Amino acid sequence: MQKSIDKQTLYKEVMGNYPTGVTIVTTKDGQGTPVGLTVNSFASVSLDPLMILWSIDHSVSSLDVFKNAEKFAVNILTGDQKDLCKTFASKNIDRFENCHWKSSEHDLPVISDTFAVLQCETFKTIEAGDHTILIGKVLDIDKADKDPMLYHRRNFGPIPTDFYA
Repeated sequence: MQKSIDKQTLYKEVMGNYPTGVTIVTTKDGQGTPVGLTVNSFASVSLDPLMILWSIDHSVSSLDVFKNAEKFAVNILTGDQKDLCKTFASKNIDRFENCHWKSSEHDLPVISDTFAVLQCETFKTIEAGDHTILIGKVLDIDKADKDPMLYHRRNFGPIPTDFYA
């Protein structure tokens, strides 16, 4: 017989077993310093107009920067960008120091060699439990001929080659 497990633990197990992509969301703070973090809570919202959403935990130090940002970029990682994924998930380091990036035409930090980048204007923020959901209206899209990163069971990496078989 299986032990009784609380809903929050069960929820984490279920959501951790749901495969997603991995992104790094970036913006600039009030002084123009680039800010970014690893995010896998990212989804499409609308085709007309083009809109996406992502969420940020209220305990994250850059929460206010993102809540107050007029724009942000969603950098969708490739399967070989594990180091970047780990770097932008780390605390108390300069995440952009060992990362190739540039300032885009929308004055957003954009990471090089990703699968895709969606530059967005912040449309709405919604408080939801212990997270804030940010909805963005897509201003620009860049896509490379690469495969995105896959996150599943707290592991991340390239999509398995036999996945498409």
